Amino acid sequence: MAVWAWRVAFVAACLLQLYGVYAPREAGPHVGIPMADKFAHMFLFGSVAFLGLKLRIPARWLLGALVANAVVSELAQYFLLPQRDGDPFDVLADLIGVALGAWLGFRVFRGPRASRTT
Repeated sequence: MAVWAWRVAFVAACLLQLYGVYAPREAGPHVGIPMADKFAHMFLFGSVAFLGLKLRIPARWLLGALVANAVVSELAQYFLLPQRDGDPFDVLADLIGVALGAWLGFRVFRGPRASRTT
C-alpha cells in the first residue's frame, strides 16, 4: 500500500477516534451487545496506535498522546459534556487498545530487534 494511503487511514482513524470520544452525544448506535462500547474504545485507540507506528511517528509521542487522550476524553465527558458520562472502564479499554495496537505495530512494522553480541 502506498504511503499516502497509510496517511489517509491514520488521519481517518484519528478523526473517528476524536469524534467518538468528544462528540456531544454518545457516538454510534446502541446495539444491545454487552461491552460493545468497550470494544469500540479498544479498536479506536488501537487503530491509531497501530497506524501511527506504521507511519514511523515516534512511539514516545504517539503513545503518550494516546494515553493522555484516554484520560482527558473521559474527564471532558464527565465535566463538560452533559449528554455524556465519563467512565473509568472506558479509560481502561482505551489503554488496552493502545497497548494492543502498539504491540501489534511493533511486531509487524518494527520487527524483532537484532540481538547484539559482544
